[in-house]
Amino acid sequence: MIPIDLPTIWAFIIAFAVFVYVVMDGFDLGLGILFPLFPKKEDRDVIMNSVAPVWDGNETWLVLGGGGMMAAFPLAYAVLMPALYTPMIAMLLGLVFRGVAFEFRWRTQSKRWDIAFAGGSLLATLAQGIALGAILQGIHVDGRHYGGGWWDWLTPFSILTGVSLVIGYALLGATWLVMKTEGELRDKAYGLSWALLFAMLGAIGAVSIATPFLHVQYTQRWFAWPNIILTAPVPVAVAAVTVLLLRALANKDDYQPFFLTLALFGLSYAGLGISMYPFIVPQSITI
Repeated sequence: MIPIDLPTIWAFIIAFAVFVYVVMDGFDLGLGILFPLFPKKEDRDVIMNSVAPVWDGNETWLVLGGGGMMAAFPLAYAVLMPALYTPMIAMLLGLVFRGVAFEFRWRTQSKRWDIAFAGGSLLATLAQGIALGAILQGIHVDGRHYGGGWWDWLTPFSILTGVSLVIGYALLGATWLVMKTEGELRDKAYGLSWALLFAMLGAIGAVSIATPFLHVQYTQRWFAWPNIILTAPVPVAVAAVTVLLLRALANKDDYQPFFLTLALFGLSYAGLGISMYPFIVPQSITI
């Protein structure tokens, strides 16, 4: 049973803030990733306008998650930041480039701001996914500080999670366009959603297969008896949501694909929580 105490409450607040960030910022990062696939200026203007009212407040949730981690779990924060300096700096630079490009592309005919918007979105997403993979695979802790090297975050598994998040955000972006646009642009977004859905399912499967091989704790959490009774509903729910999403795309529904994609993200996030709990830094620092 999960204890109800102050550290646990803070852990859930931080987890909630990070998930809301993924939900709120994921689709506009996905739009940036998809930007090169829409070469017409008119289409790009529609894409930017579809997200303009909400994009600049989304990073607030990321600040809440990071600030909450520093305030509530300073030891974990002090270990994680040195281990993830490179992907974190890359993520922040990507977000800066994307934000500047969003404002300046309206003031010039040059395509360099479009390149900056797409490149910044891709860089920020890839860095987030790599950081997630680096945390999940475990961080070397020596005493009360980070004991690993500068490049420990860069492994085949972290690259896999980075590419998987790029695919997932791109699917969120495509389904957002399905919901918010019409005509030829919407039809193209439907086509992209089909391809990206199958790519995302492959990515979820690859990460799910690889994760139990990282640590014996993950294997026991998912497959040991009686844990499997509690964990089995997650992949079953993923299969059910996938069927509903395929049907929604086949019926060319406007709203369901986006919200069902969010459900896939939610289930994946739940699976991540099941694997990691009660650790903040896997195998080293607990809540």
